[in-house]
Amino acid sequence: MPGLFLSLEGIDGSGKSTQGRRLAETLRARGHTVTLTREPGGSPGAEEIRRLVLEGHVDRWSAETEILLFTAARRDHLEKTIRPALDRGEIVITDRFADSTRIFQGITRGDLTDTVDRLHQLMIGVEPDLTLLFDLDPAIGLSRAHARAGKELRFEDMGLAFQQKARAGFLALAARHAHFRIIDADGDEDTVAARVWGTVKSHL
Repeated sequence: MPGLFLSLEGIDGSGKSTQGRRLAETLRARGHTVTLTREPGGSPGAEEIRRLVLEGHVDRWSAETEILLFTAARRDHLEKTIRPALDRGEIVITDRFADSTRIFQGITRGDLTDTVDRLHQLMIGVEPDLTLLFDLDPAIGLSRAHARAGKELRFEDMGLAFQQKARAGFLALAARHAHFRIIDADGDEDTVAARVWGTVKSHL
C-alpha cells in the first residue's frame, strides 16, 4: 500500500487518543494528508459495534464473542476507511488495531491467541508499518481512565489486575515484533508528544 499505516497501542488511560490527535496535527502542519481513526470504530458499521463492546456490564460478552465482534468491526474499518486512505497515499493513524485484540481478548481472559491469529489472517491480513506502544504504570492509567467522563468503561471496570496483565502482554508482544516502538507515556502531554515525534519522523 502506498500510504503509511501507524497504529497506537497500550493499556487504557495511557494517552493514545490525545497523542494520536497531537501527532496528526504535527503531520498536517508539515504538509502530510492524515486520516486519524480509531478502533473499535472508524466507519459507520464499526461504530455501531463499538457501542456493543465498550458499554454495559463486564460480563456482557465472552472473550470468544468479543473476538468475533472486534474482527467484524475491523473488517468494515479496513474496507471503508483504512484501505481507501492508504490507496490515496495518506498517513493513517489508528487508535488501536489488531494488537489490542491479541491482548485484550487473546491473553487476558484465557489463552485464545491461536483463535485471534487465525481469524486475523483469514479476515484482515494487514499489519501496521509502525506501532507505537504507550507504556504506563497500570495504576496511573486506570486512574486516568476512570477520571474521564463517559459510558465506555467496560474494560476499565475489569480492574487493575486485568490492566496489569494487558501491559505485560503488550510488552511481550513488542519484544517479538519489529514494527513496535515503545513510548514512555509517563510525563506531561508535551513531553510525550516530543517522544512520539522523535520516533515517527524517522519513518516518513
